[in-house]
Amino acid sequence: MGERRWALVTFLVAAIAFVLVAAWRIPWHPVPGGTPPAAAASDVFTPAQIARANAYSDPARYLSWASYAVSLAVALVLGLTSWGARLVGRLRGWWWVRVLLAVTGLAVIGRLVTLPFAVIGHHRSLAYGLSTEPWGLWTVDLLKGLVLSIVIAALLVLVLVGCARRWPRAWPAVAGAIVGCLVMVGSFVYPVLVEPAFNSFTPLADGPLRTQILHLADVEHVHLDDVLVADASRRTTTLNAYVSGFGSTRRVVLYDNVLHDLPRDQILAIVAHELGHAHHDDVLTGSILAALGTTLGIGLLGLVVSVLRRRRIWSGGLRDPAVVPLALALVAIGTLLSSPVNNGLSRLIETRADVASLEATRDPTAFIEMQRELDLHSLSDTPVRWSQFWFGSHPTTLQRIAIAEQLGRQMRGVAPAAPK
Repeated sequence: MGERRWALVTFLVAAIAFVLVAAWRIPWHPVPGGTPPAAAASDVFTPAQIARANAYSDPARYLSWASYAVSLAVALVLGLTSWGARLVGRLRGWWWVRVLLAVTGLAVIGRLVTLPFAVIGHHRSLAYGLSTEPWGLWTVDLLKGLVLSIVIAALLVLVLVGCARRWPRAWPAVAGAIVGCLVMVGSFVYPVLVEPAFNSFTPLADGPLRTQILHLADVEHVHLDDVLVADASRRTTTLNAYVSGFGSTRRVVLYDNVLHDLPRDQILAIVAHELGHAHHDDVLTGSILAALGTTLGIGLLGLVVSVLRRRRIWSGGLRDPAVVPLALALVAIGTLLSSPVNNGLSRLIETRADVASLEATRDPTAFIEMQRELDLHSLSDTPVRWSQFWFGSHPTTLQRIAIAEQLGRQMRGVAPAAPK
């Protein structure tokens, strides 16, 4: 088969596998009785709280949109014009050296053009008391994030160019398989290789809370060796918890300020949510879908490159390191276009974890108060509808509270109120 057919087969196989896994593993109807309309903000927060959240979140949202737009525009200009290819063409050395230098240079350019937005955002976080991170530590974290993004992008592009040079026709299938495996390996090792670079972790101390958490794990049928506490308070006042890894690297992590700022019943509601993820192996599901989605994207990239070469828009294919700006621009476009699908699936998974928390603790009041506190600590407001659809990876706070209220009525055997 030629390059185009290999790309088409790779795309179709990955797309079919993605659909089958999503149909099998995604909870399409996660809320018993159906998902209710979101609660009214005025029923949950005071006018002063709503005003403060809007004062912070409205400018923060525009900053985020502007930063993303500038980043995307720079990637497109460098990738879809001759500028990026000319820049990479000036590099010397073995092909893989030029790829590494090109990826690093483009990542640095992308970081520099968005740096003003990041600086303004951190300044506002400090002013509103959301961040406790001094500028020096913030800069170090920024550089760590840049290095991490370079490593990930470099691995992707090295595999693409290397496979195209070694297997000129079958490279989409070979690269798709390799990168898909790398996604799975990366998700597995992320908790032990990457997370410690940003936070320190200690086991949750023995005591009543630990005992109750282990009991919750039994209720949710989750094998839990330990619960870790991250020293997040040296960076932020926001509250969070998460589960990462799968298999032997799976871990449930609580921010230390969760332990300090929330009562025990609300902490248990957070932990029960994360245990819901663990019970359903949601990190593994997400990793498999990400691997298949990446393979699908590589097949699509192969189709685009073959079309560009047929029309003599780009004659070098993926063998030439000068393709790096174009490849990264196409990845940026693909990431943007696939965001509604990825985030829509994520919202369903998060909703199921909320339901699992409520069913395990049977304490909707604690869940609702926990959601209020998380929202107040992060100064979140109700996102713009299209932005939530495109970029929202979690249900909104008001949606989650409405679900808790509905499940609370079901637990008490109270019939829902008639719609107004």
